[in-house]
Amino acid sequence: MSGLFQSLGRKVLFSFDPEDAHGMSIKALKTGLVPGCTLPDSPALQVTVAGLKFPNPLGMAAGYDKNAEVPDALLKLGFGFAEIGTLTPLAQSGNPKPRIFRLVDDNAVINRLGFNNEGHEAAFQRLSSRKNRPGIVGVNIGANKDSTDRVADYVAGIRKFHTLAAYFTANISSPNTPGLRDLQARDSLKELLGKVLEARDAVAAQSGVRRPVLLKIAPDLPEASLDDIAAEIALHPLDGLIISNTTLSRTGLRSPQHTAETGGLSGAPIFNRSTIVLAKMRQRVGLALPIIGVGGIDSARTAIAKIRAGADLVQLYTSMIYHGPGLAAEILKEMSATLKREGISNISALRDRDLADWAAKDIPA
Repeated sequence: MSGLFQSLGRKVLFSFDPEDAHGMSIKALKTGLVPGCTLPDSPALQVTVAGLKFPNPLGMAAGYDKNAEVPDALLKLGFGFAEIGTLTPLAQSGNPKPRIFRLVDDNAVINRLGFNNEGHEAAFQRLSSRKNRPGIVGVNIGANKDSTDRVADYVAGIRKFHTLAAYFTANISSPNTPGLRDLQARDSLKELLGKVLEARDAVAAQSGVRRPVLLKIAPDLPEASLDDIAAEIALHPLDGLIISNTTLSRTGLRSPQHTAETGGLSGAPIFNRSTIVLAKMRQRVGLALPIIGVGGIDSARTAIAKIRAGADLVQLYTSMIYHGPGLAAEILKEMSATLKREGISNISALRDRDLADWAAKDIPA
């Protein structure tokens, strides 16, 4: 499937503007005609994280299905979970176009979308229509660009989607909303976590259902900031971390075009940076806190490497742009084969095996 996509489908999609091509892929998934994953669930890939039972550890990262249009179609591709959003309380158009750029020689993308989405209500209606269907669908929440109280926007997301989200991700690390990453500073993070988790606990008391809340951080933080985040997390009942968002770094890029565009870089070049930050945070937060590893995953090898560096689960997005909708199934097939070949009964046994090696590396410039 991936080979056919790369020889035919990618040529067609890459002849269109990246944002138009993205819209076409969403429409294709809506038709139900995109072939799904035919692999049976493998007990060796099943994991329980933050109280949720995942059929496999590979998820679709936030950013692809911004408006909750195709979560079930993504699950049919083989993903063990799908994360929709980022959603803001009010609809917003995002930054001016063009705002997505392919770096083909690097298997990478630069985007400066700016949380373009249709707002809470539109996504709420769509997610309500799938209520009680099987499958883990997380909701990634953010703040409107012009909000006068960004913490209140995150709280609004918790209150709006608590009956529908399998878990929440508080996205405070997009580089494309001015000032958003400032929420990673310790004093700001203290306020955010305090109010968001208080809201979660309040709706849990009312509904009887407690939803996990995860925090998504940037890969561009100095180690002192990692120390601060870990220290603040220890003071709050946070359920996990997602590491990491896109990077502002352009180190080592080969593509002749678009490397000077502003925005966040995702894809293969971010693998090392995000994995190093993941391992360093795993050492700081301890073994119990769940971590989802994101950044540069395009194969079973890179997915397993994230797990060996300290991740419980992993997510991808950019690599599907380059390898097509069959990528998830290919990764799962090879992950299962790797476990069988190495005589490992469950993927969770691989976690942290390379933690010390990754954590000892310097974060790239």
